[in-house]
Amino acid sequence: MSTSASSGAPAPLTGASFVLGTIAVALATFMNVLDSSIANVAIPTISGNLGVSIDEGTWVITLFSAANAVSIPLTGWLTQRIGQVKLFVWAILLFVLSSAACGMAPTLPVLLTARVIQGAVAGPLVPLSQALLLASFPREKSSSALSLWGMTATVGPIAGPALGGWITDNYNWSWIFYINVPVGLFAAAVVWVLYRNRETPARKLPIDKVGLIALILWVGALQVMLDKGKDLDWFNSATIWTLTIVAVVSFLFFLIWELTDAHPIVDLRLFAQRNFLGGTVAISIAFAVFFANLVILPQWIQGSLNYPVVNAGLVTAPLGIFAVILAPVLGRIMPKSDMRVLVTFAFLGFAGVFFMRSRYTTGVDAWSLVLPTLLQGIPTAFFMTPLTSIILSGLPPEKIPAAAGLSNFARVFSGAVGTSLASTGWNNRTILHHARLAEQTSVNNPLFTGAIANVQGTFDVSTPKALGILEASLNSQAIMLGLNDIFWLSAVIFILIIPVVWLTRPGKGAAAGAASAGGH
Repeated sequence: MSTSASSGAPAPLTGASFVLGTIAVALATFMNVLDSSIANVAIPTISGNLGVSIDEGTWVITLFSAANAVSIPLTGWLTQRIGQVKLFVWAILLFVLSSAACGMAPTLPVLLTARVIQGAVAGPLVPLSQALLLASFPREKSSSALSLWGMTATVGPIAGPALGGWITDNYNWSWIFYINVPVGLFAAAVVWVLYRNRETPARKLPIDKVGLIALILWVGALQVMLDKGKDLDWFNSATIWTLTIVAVVSFLFFLIWELTDAHPIVDLRLFAQRNFLGGTVAISIAFAVFFANLVILPQWIQGSLNYPVVNAGLVTAPLGIFAVILAPVLGRIMPKSDMRVLVTFAFLGFAGVFFMRSRYTTGVDAWSLVLPTLLQGIPTAFFMTPLTSIILSGLPPEKIPAAAGLSNFARVFSGAVGTSLASTGWNNRTILHHARLAEQTSVNNPLFTGAIANVQGTFDVSTPKALGILEASLNSQAIMLGLNDIFWLSAVIFILIIPVVWLTRPGKGAAAGAASAGGH
């Protein structure tokens, strides 16, 4: 393989190798991020088939995200120890094996174990895909490289619910995992053939065992605490208190240890870089809100609007239309644009979409569900890629894998935390609204007596029919109002994090940082 004369780094791929390599790397990324959401609409079906509650079934999503978040920061260390290409290929193959295990799982514990392994081995895929794509593209097209990566990273979670719904409805939920097998084997084979001569040097490094244990402890304890808090009545439970203390203490220990250790497993000193700090904070909060809404929206559409699983997935599918159409446009305008302006446009777009959803009623029609989802594709296209460019800008090539790993860790873990917080917040607001509505069920309230009379022809709340109608109506309205609160808060959060983006230094396109990430 030829190298560039100026830096000794491998020259960009050309011709058929360039096309095939780009497709293979993108497919590996797509396969990974798709699995973060493909199970969303299938949770009720999986829970029913395995004989568990939906709350327990939701662990299929959150445990994958938590395991993924723990392993992502190890990318920098593993890359130096194993080599970029070998690590990427091994991660794909192990992801394929764990996906097959998920599909064959006969019980929930087996499925959750396989999902933890799947999430853990998927950790290096996203940050390494960034590095490989940047090294494959010519320097002047580095913005296009990040744009392609951003498209696959955002369309995956979007396509997941629609694809998962269609597979679950027409085949079996196991196939939402089996589809990874042929895709992964193809991606691994192509990447090995085209990239094995572009391997990065490997060297033996001591592993920060103490830091790794502390990382697993605080991430695991925090995730379990967030997931079980609702079931255990939060801080009225000794278990929740114990998990909280473990999470806080191990997190503080982790911070101190990593900042003082000679070979930290996570390079927290990257946060001293202004753009890395601001970009990572912004992308973490934004993705937490973005992903949490992708999880709870299909659940509400299925549970309250009684849409079939495939239709619930299709409602979210239009989100990918503009995201795909605008991806090449973004690649062309990034070199001439201030990334902060593009991100601000995206955040304002998200705020507008979530405000539209906050106006939903229990009688919402299909078009009112689809329109905000369709429009959301526009800010989605301008969301991930410019923020990634901000995060990586100004960093030397040797820092890129570690920086990409750490920022992706923050993003993925925030997605898991955001899902737990949104689900808990929705439940709490539903309870609050139910209590407030119940206070209005008085014989002195003409709206209440009129509603009962319209249904049964006369006002009589003593009949089972009337009581059933009353409770069903209260539940439906309370759930809707609780979800409206989540949508409204999501819009506010996107507005509030815009100033964080403007704390970063200005930069156009990916040229400054991303191109240097390619090492040429």
